[in-house]
Amino acid sequence: MADKPIFLTKDGKLKLETELSMLVNEKRPQIAEQIRQAKEAGDISENAAFEDAKHQQGMIEGRIQELEYMLKHAQMIVEGHHAASEGVQLGCKVTVLDTDGHEERYFLVGSAEAQPAAGRISNESPMGKALLGHRIGDAVEVATPSGKLRYTVKAIE
Repeated sequence: MADKPIFLTKDGKLKLETELSMLVNEKRPQIAEQIRQAKEAGDISENAAFEDAKHQQGMIEGRIQELEYMLKHAQMIVEGHHAASEGVQLGCKVTVLDTDGHEERYFLVGSAEAQPAAGRISNESPMGKALLGHRIGDAVEVATPSGKLRYTVKAIE
């Protein structure tokens, strides 16, 4: 199976690097110290502090592996250097109108940075997939569980 690229903006990559650094340099040593202290407290077979620390260690190590994978396979999204004539691409800010004339604005990012409530949608989401490649004035249909929604691309930045 080929490794899947992880699309990241410059800010997104920085956030992941910061989180990884914090986990490796701060959280990992803290958990190791908690485990050491729990072992010194005696019988670890019935020690809740030891079990909790081991659980936290597993969660932290899993997140470290996930972050390392994402950073290793990161492909940078170039923001703000897209001509509207090229259509919607990763890194674009897109304004659309729904059939009722309500305007919505989205920033198209990779799945690692998606925050739909903040208007940051993934290129893998139904809306993101539907918008890719469309130009200003194009009609776009988005398949949703409740049926198809229709939008018109108003602006691309």
